[in-house]
Amino acid sequence: MASVQFGQHAPAARVILHLSDTHLLAGDRLLGDRYDTARHLRRTLEAAEATGVRPDAVVFTGDLTDLGEPEAYRALRAEVEPWAERLGAPVVWVAGNHDERPALREGLLDGEPTQEPVTGVWDLGGLRLVALDSTVPGWHHGDLDAAQLEWLRAELSTPAPLGTILALHHPPLPTHIPFFDILELRDQPGLAAAIAGSDVRAILAGHLHYSTSGTFAGVPVSVAAASCYTMDLARPGDAVNGMDGGRSFHLVHVWDDTVTHAVVPVVDDEASGFFTPEWTQRMAALSPEERLEAFSRKR
Repeated sequence: MASVQFGQHAPAARVILHLSDTHLLAGDRLLGDRYDTARHLRRTLEAAEATGVRPDAVVFTGDLTDLGEPEAYRALRAEVEPWAERLGAPVVWVAGNHDERPALREGLLDGEPTQEPVTGVWDLGGLRLVALDSTVPGWHHGDLDAAQLEWLRAELSTPAPLGTILALHHPPLPTHIPFFDILELRDQPGLAAAIAGSDVRAILAGHLHYSTSGTFAGVPVSVAAASCYTMDLARPGDAVNGMDGGRSFHLVHVWDDTVTHAVVPVVDDEASGFFTPEWTQRMAALSPEERLEAFSRKR
């Protein structure tokens, strides 16, 4: 998709599609007898493709399946890989607490079905993307053990030309929903020490089933909502529950001096047709002064 510069900033150097919490079940079963996770995933992928963005990577930040079933991983791969190939982007799979490492490794990575953490490093034209595994086998809370933190510290010892983005499932952020604190990322001081003084520019996460953001050890953190169902935050914190709506994904744009995280709702509402590619080209043909006169001046 062509970019036109009308302001102070040139087009972003890199773009990442950030999706999370697909929670697929084998046989396209409904999650909780209510949520059609397979259909919602397909609709989310359609919406992401419709943006026209051709990303440098697609990142799924965990809970790829709900029960870690091999058939669910195969179904996820069959749905996502042809879509990602059309976009020309590598897929980064991050493990979540509902995933099972052996089945994930075998079903999505063609690896040995072991309990080793699912980690990796991708060079996206100078932007380094590091996937961490915050899962704890047999539990739903998150943690990063000493070996993984030491591995991360070693990876970050050499800066990348465009810096580094981390991706993990459990966000290193507080939440106003009390029950999520039980399932939080535990050794947050250890992670803070591992990234101190490094070139980490952003952290991508999931787990919460609602979009939120904050900072951790001075680094921006962006949490993508789920594609399966989201949390209804229009309630008191101790009464928040899931709802079959509000799904979204994130567009992560990486500039030389900043990183932005745009929340893109997955909706079927019809938009107006005022802005078009033709409108943009008409603006591009004008001088900056003419552009301000045509579009900025109040009538």
